[in-house]
Amino acid sequence: MFILISFFFFPAGTMVYRISLLLLVFVAAATPTASADKQTYIVHMDKAKITALDSMLGDSRKWYEEVMDSITELSTEEEGGEEETSPPQLLYAYETAITGFAAKLSTKQLESLNKVEGFMSAVPDEILSLHTTHSPQFLGLHPWRGLWFAPHFTTDVIIGVIDSGIWPEHVSFHDWGMPPVPSRWKGVCEEGTNFTSSNCNKKLIGAKAFFQGYESKRKKINETEDFRSPRDSLGHGTHTASIAAGNVVPGASLFGMGKGFASGMMYSSRIAVYKACYALGCFASDVLAAIDQAVSDGVDVLSLSLGGPSRPYYSDPVAIASLGAVQKGVVVAFPAGNSGPSDLSVFNSAPWMMTVAASSMDRSFSTIVKLGNGEIFHGASLYSGKSTQQLLLVYNETAGEEGAQLCNGGTLSPDLVKGKIVVCDRGNDSPVERGNAGKGEVVKMAGGAGMLLLNTDEQGEELIADPHILPATSLGASAANSIRKYLTSGNATASIFFKGTAYGNPAPAVAAFSSRGPAFVEAYVIKPDVTAPGVNILAAWPPTVSPSGLQSDKRSVTFNVLSGTSMSCPHVSGIAALLKSVHKDWSPAAIKSALMTTAYTQNNKWAPILDLGFNGSESANPFAYGSGHVDPMRASNPGLIYDITHEDYLNYLCSLKYTPEQMALVSRESFTCPNDTVLQPGDLNYPSFAVVFDSDVLNNSATYRRTVTNVGLPCSTYVVRVQEPEGVSVRVEPNVLKFRHLNQKLSYRVSFVAERESSSSGEAVFGSLSWVFWKYTVRSPIAVTWQQPEEY
Repeated sequence: MFILISFFFFPAGTMVYRISLLLLVFVAAATPTASADKQTYIVHMDKAKITALDSMLGDSRKWYEEVMDSITELSTEEEGGEEETSPPQLLYAYETAITGFAAKLSTKQLESLNKVEGFMSAVPDEILSLHTTHSPQFLGLHPWRGLWFAPHFTTDVIIGVIDSGIWPEHVSFHDWGMPPVPSRWKGVCEEGTNFTSSNCNKKLIGAKAFFQGYESKRKKINETEDFRSPRDSLGHGTHTASIAAGNVVPGASLFGMGKGFASGMMYSSRIAVYKACYALGCFASDVLAAIDQAVSDGVDVLSLSLGGPSRPYYSDPVAIASLGAVQKGVVVAFPAGNSGPSDLSVFNSAPWMMTVAASSMDRSFSTIVKLGNGEIFHGASLYSGKSTQQLLLVYNETAGEEGAQLCNGGTLSPDLVKGKIVVCDRGNDSPVERGNAGKGEVVKMAGGAGMLLLNTDEQGEELIADPHILPATSLGASAANSIRKYLTSGNATASIFFKGTAYGNPAPAVAAFSSRGPAFVEAYVIKPDVTAPGVNILAAWPPTVSPSGLQSDKRSVTFNVLSGTSMSCPHVSGIAALLKSVHKDWSPAAIKSALMTTAYTQNNKWAPILDLGFNGSESANPFAYGSGHVDPMRASNPGLIYDITHEDYLNYLCSLKYTPEQMALVSRESFTCPNDTVLQPGDLNYPSFAVVFDSDVLNNSATYRRTVTNVGLPCSTYVVRVQEPEGVSVRVEPNVLKFRHLNQKLSYRVSFVAERESSSSGEAVFGSLSWVFWKYTVRSPIAVTWQQPEEY
């Protein structure tokens, strides 16, 4: 794990949050390995302190040798007097270019090093190599280290993927070296069009297609265009399955871009595929059958990159089926949707669902656009050909008839665009996952030599890379506005230069397309829950499907780049499987809690995570990213969890005033709401706080109850830390939680009081509540909204 832990020295009690966050990342990364497992670390020390010690000892190496002895003693004390199998080994003392040393340390010895005066940071030694396909590394997952090397990194976790099927021959789904299929598995490998039982193996252990609902509403599947079998004709299912659990594949790339090792989040897990999506969509009846079968077969995690508009849970069959899956111990992950950046656009908002937003990574597929007036803009593209010369630009009426600015079919005039770069508006109705290569096809067929694809103001600075069939690039809203202004000058020109893969962008940032909260109905939990990589994701692809999805595109690839919350969802599904392998006894709610309370809200430049929607310069908030960006290493050791039972979910529905009939629909059992206690939605033991105030009432207040379970250290004392939302006071009782053993549960109450007389409907303010102890910060976001009573 390439993790940097930095400390700065401040007066007692003033160490900033940034530093404690880094410490938490380090400790979570270190905990799974045994104390005897050692690796080499490069340790940076405070130069001023080491210089002072040199004056006393005359040799910094002697001091570092003393350090080795001291951390041996400290780690022995922490182990209750049991001495480690081998002492730390000092390899080098650095005195000139840097101040510090290199040493081979166990996990416990490295933890003890934190207590040594002058310690600043420690990074694991590494083999410098080519860059990878990147999302595992961006998430802190590295081959043969950390969660990917822990003794509990097992092969018996099963991820069910409900999508458009799979291309079983793909190298991402080979079963080299895998042990036999777990004996508990009850699924089958169903035969059908171009699919036999031999297409399954010890990696792809089950496959089944569901199309009765589809065919009853549409027509019988044309087997020359699609498959009445689990085989994938769209590419979407193959892509998502490999993100969650694909093998480690060296040399993966798209046209040489993003080249490196491709890997699923839990590459050792088994995959079971349930095809319920076809060219014209996914029907709920097929999806429900797939969920039902998957739970019966014995999956541990379900990944569903699909969804529909929000509605009450009792009228949402997918929400009901998902609750049944969770009741059986299955983690269920869904995308937040691609309808952002508008508020109230989030899909899949039931509290038992893991709802995932999409955000960017620090990798881009970069282009440079140079205008004739000297202005330069940066864009994104997956075009693999040559750069253009300086060519004339045409746009709107100079490119064709009315509507030509959108470059839809039949709107461009070949006489006007031939040999020129056509400027096209991306448009608000453009698909995200399949990109805008179709506009490029229109331009190419009309004789255009290139295309500039301009974002709307709403799409902001989000840069989606598409596998264009002609020289083309996407550009952000600020560049778009400048280009439109430049076009009015007449005889405008531009050139496009394709740089290929680049790294180092500020990241993550929430994608403009990612749907936003609050939930349209039952807004008593913050949705989405977390964000994960979902922009320009490279993953497996069927060789029979072109990268652009265009019939005119005859290129064949085995990896492709897509964007969407459909891509972020399987990232979290795979990470949930990782946590399941570490904590086999954790409930779906516990795994969800761990992912939420350890998520981070700062980017790789230590600035707040940005929202790429609209102007792209504002900080994102919990309605964009939920609790923050997932951090697998920290989630494996969260300290405290907020657990939720099936009965808790049903009581939550009771608090929504569901009728007995509605309760029966959702619970699928005879459940009577308790009448001896006051139920309120805010008391659901959720790892975040959604507070809904009445905009017509003065002096709003609310008090919620939460219970946390200790899964960190047996004896631990957590102190509350609150960042109050603007205009809302927050009081927590008690403000200290003292645990004396593992799995102990303690409860607290938190009161919210609006200190303003009134607020307009729809207004929202944000804060957070964290429980802090040593290396743990268990953080929950707070969202306070004011709504009219009829709105909730």
